[in-house]
Amino acid sequence: MFNLAICYENGKGTKRNLEKVFHWYQKAAENGNEDAMFNLAICYRNGEGTIKNLKKAFYWYQKEAENGVKEAMFNLAICYENGKGMEKDLGKPFIANRYYNGEGIEKNLEKAFHLYQKAAENGIKEAIFNLAICYKNGKGTEINLEKAFHLYQKAAENGVKEAMFNLAICYENEEGTKKDLEQAFYCYQKAAENGVKEAMFNLASWYYNGKGTEKNLKKAFHLYQKAAENGIKEAMNNLANRYYNGEGTEKNLKKAFILYQKAVENGVKEAMFNLANKYRNGKGTEINLEKAFYWYQKAAESGDKESMNSLAICYINGEGTEKNLEKALYWFQKAVENGNKDAMLNLTICYRNLKETEKNSKKAFQLYQKATENGVKEAMNSLAICYEKGKGTENNLEKAFIAICYENGKGTEKNLEKAFYWYQKAAENDHIKAMFNLANSYKNGKETEKNLEKAFYWFQKAAEEDHIKAMFNLAICYENGGEMEKNLEKAFYWHQKTAEKDYIKAMFNLASMYYNGEGTENNLEKALYWYQKAAENGVKEAMYNLANSYENGKVTEKNSEKAFYWYQNAAEKDHIKAMFNLASMYYNGEGTEKNLDKAFYWYQKAAENDFTDAMNNLAICYENGEKTEKNLEKAFFWYQKAAKKDHIKAMNNLAIFYKNGKGIEKNLEKAFYWYQKAAENGFTDAMFNLAIFYEIGHGTKENLEKAFYWYQKAAENGFTDAMFNLAIFYEIGHGTKENLEKAFYWYQKAAENGFTDAMFNLAIFYEIGHGTKENLEKAFYWYQKAAENGHEVAIYKLAIFYEIGEGTKKNLEKAFYWYQKAAENGFEYAMNELANSYENGKGTEMNLKKAFFWYQKAAEKDHIIAMNNLAIFYKNGKGIEKNLEKAFYWYQKAAEKDHIKAMKKTEKNLEEVFHLYKKAAENGIKEAMNNLANWYYSREDTEKNLRNAFILYKIEVKNGVKETMFNLANKYRIGKEVEKNLEKAFYWYQKAAENGFKDAMFNLANCYYDGKGTRRDFEVAFYWYQEAAENGDERAMDILANIYIDKKEIDKNSVKPFCLLQ
Repeated sequence: MFNLAICYENGKGTKRNLEKVFHWYQKAAENGNEDAMFNLAICYRNGEGTIKNLKKAFYWYQKEAENGVKEAMFNLAICYENGKGMEKDLGKPFIANRYYNGEGIEKNLEKAFHLYQKAAENGIKEAIFNLAICYKNGKGTEINLEKAFHLYQKAAENGVKEAMFNLAICYENEEGTKKDLEQAFYCYQKAAENGVKEAMFNLASWYYNGKGTEKNLKKAFHLYQKAAENGIKEAMNNLANRYYNGEGTEKNLKKAFILYQKAVENGVKEAMFNLANKYRNGKGTEINLEKAFYWYQKAAESGDKESMNSLAICYINGEGTEKNLEKALYWFQKAVENGNKDAMLNLTICYRNLKETEKNSKKAFQLYQKATENGVKEAMNSLAICYEKGKGTENNLEKAFIAICYENGKGTEKNLEKAFYWYQKAAENDHIKAMFNLANSYKNGKETEKNLEKAFYWFQKAAEEDHIKAMFNLAICYENGGEMEKNLEKAFYWHQKTAEKDYIKAMFNLASMYYNGEGTENNLEKALYWYQKAAENGVKEAMYNLANSYENGKVTEKNSEKAFYWYQNAAEKDHIKAMFNLASMYYNGEGTEKNLDKAFYWYQKAAENDFTDAMNNLAICYENGEKTEKNLEKAFFWYQKAAKKDHIKAMNNLAIFYKNGKGIEKNLEKAFYWYQKAAENGFTDAMFNLAIFYEIGHGTKENLEKAFYWYQKAAENGFTDAMFNLAIFYEIGHGTKENLEKAFYWYQKAAENGFTDAMFNLAIFYEIGHGTKENLEKAFYWYQKAAENGHEVAIYKLAIFYEIGEGTKKNLEKAFYWYQKAAENGFEYAMNELANSYENGKGTEMNLKKAFFWYQKAAEKDHIIAMNNLAIFYKNGKGIEKNLEKAFYWYQKAAEKDHIKAMKKTEKNLEEVFHLYKKAAENGIKEAMNNLANWYYSREDTEKNLRNAFILYKIEVKNGVKETMFNLANKYRIGKEVEKNLEKAFYWYQKAAENGFKDAMFNLANCYYDGKGTRRDFEVAFYWYQEAAENGDERAMDILANIYIDKKEIDKNSVKPFCLLQ
């Protein structure tokens, strides 16, 4: 029956038919099928296949629950308040909900509680949550906050997002657990992330107020927005406030006004007041006093005390309504009764402005008195007048005086005169407070001429009567001198007296005097004691100094945690240096866990307060994208701001940005300017960078003397890179006379500072005796140091020293080890030597396969000897299968690189090589003809015949072989096997050069330079030297370098620049 119902329900094998579904579920349920009972209840609940009937739905749910099925206890659907059916939801156990809400059955909280309990015991997480609510609110059971907390916790652990929100409330309000704002914040955050809109609102408020976390207006704004979008009406008002004040977003009065309107439509009374204000002030909308009045009235009637006061003002002034003093008095009175302090003062003014009667004066006096007790300053002065004139109370000059003193001299001009009068009268009658206030009047020139001598006199009089503030001011007078003689001993005496009476400002000053030894002996322990006292009492400067002492280990043991604590306290009180130091501690993880978010926040705070170190560090954060999006424009902005305020590091960083075009258009002149500024202010890095700019003519004219000067300055300041460059200048005589001894000195300094290239160069100086005596042991030592630091050539050189026993004992195993290291680093010379070691079993076992492997690696990197060796391996089948074609290929490659050297290196089997070339030439391989010609020309043991060589060269020229063109040119130039002819030599050099042969380019340049075989032309010579250099000819590079240095025969600015081989 049950399965048949399922078929009808799902339309399987038949058409879907809800009436038959209902029929068969009913039949199956009446026969005891539990699943059918549950589904039948759903049919009744939703009116599917039958008329909707909640009582019958309840009956069948109950039947199944009585059979112990835990799912039956759980509600798969709850009624929505709009009455649109019932939809599936896992929010509450169904039967329990019916009892709890009285839906379809008489309300019974005890039964609801019992069923929630049963379902909770069976692990239904929503029932656990509802059970917690019962315990919290005492519904169906006694209130038990501990059990509620425990159950919220359990439900939250099971993924009930609403439980996480309620758990946050427990932590916040100390309900069933200890108060823990951090844990509350965490729970609000988790609930908000899971879409609980109430949590979004609360979390926003916490970010806004800095409760349980650091204040973050952007996050607050974002969450208010989310909560508002999810229908939290209060969030709309708060979001409007954020737009209105520009907090966490850009200020937008129109958006604020629209949101206030939306909040009002949703019944938020605070929004009514705000909307009224906007209509009154015309912020975000046009001024409309009638609408302002309307909304003040609505909000006031809803109980908003601020609106009551504003509504009364509307009635007083006739704004948006007719003037009505009675209604004004009514609403001022209502506002006063609701605790609005401004309304108290407004109400007293109303009474004073009424026709003066005893009743009104008394009422005004009472209101002034009440306003004064509530801290309304403006009312204090009026209360004093009442006492003085006897209005609304008995005349009492003493109380009038006290009221004026309480006001501290703040009020109208008329009242200040009276204040001075009464201070003088009372002081002359030994009233201690009056003495102090009179001294202040003389000190500040309030309603009398400024007179520091009289101020000092009355401070002293009051101080002698133990008036604490007078003691402190007297100490300040002695400390600063001025018109009185400066006396630090007396200043110390009075600061000490005052501090011992717990006057906080004096504690700090006393600490400073102990610290600096002013008016007393220097005593760092006592300084620390009083800084601590002042810090504990909220003096931010003391907090900072105390943190500084803990950070640097002054006076006391170094303690990063305490330093962090006090920097944090001082920073939160807006101490700018503390903000910076706190940021640095977060950045470096000192005294706290590393937190780049918080470091960025505090750097930003300090930077916005014009602290240049923070500006520079904030720029670094933006540059590197540390806990903020990488933003080179903002990095540039802050570097520039700090640099313009003379921050030296920022000057250097700003120069780097201009140099590299980071966050700003590239500008070498400005880069040079800022490097120069920073260098002149003693920043070593900038000295080095400025030297480079002078050396290569960036942003200024090339000036090797100035480059030398700044390298020297930077080197003398300990900048290792500058030491190395300075050594090079001394070595080659750049910007100064060549001086190998000084070059040696600075290479040594740089090497001792760990500069690897300097170690290598120093080793060379020791090896060849440059600037010092030859010393192979020291050469070996520095090659070893450079090698250990990964210097590729040094590794190779170290291997050589071990192989031949220079500067150390001969050690083939170590030679092999270092050849291997250099080879693995890609150094082709080492690859060849490593192959040689494997071939001959030097320092390792003989291994021809590995020898072949490394010869091949070196040959592929154009190592000529390796090419020849590889050719021999292919020819003889050593470590690889014999292959004459590949042997020929590699002989040919070696010959192309440097045919004479290559041939001299192939002493073995020369006849076979010769015959290979000959055979290939006979078969028309043009490269072989060229090589055969070379062999005819260069070998004594191969039928040397210069005429044959010349003929072969001529044949190859017709085939367009550039190497042969070059060789033919050489024959004409030196006149071997053909008559000497410089014009023809020039012609063939030109042809080979135009075909891209670098050796021909170099020789062609020589022809133009010397005027051999063509006219003398320095510019064309320079062009071909440049072409040869760009193609890797080191001879051409050397000549060009000399031309640039000595400015020979050519204006170097008239030709295109090129890079010299370093």
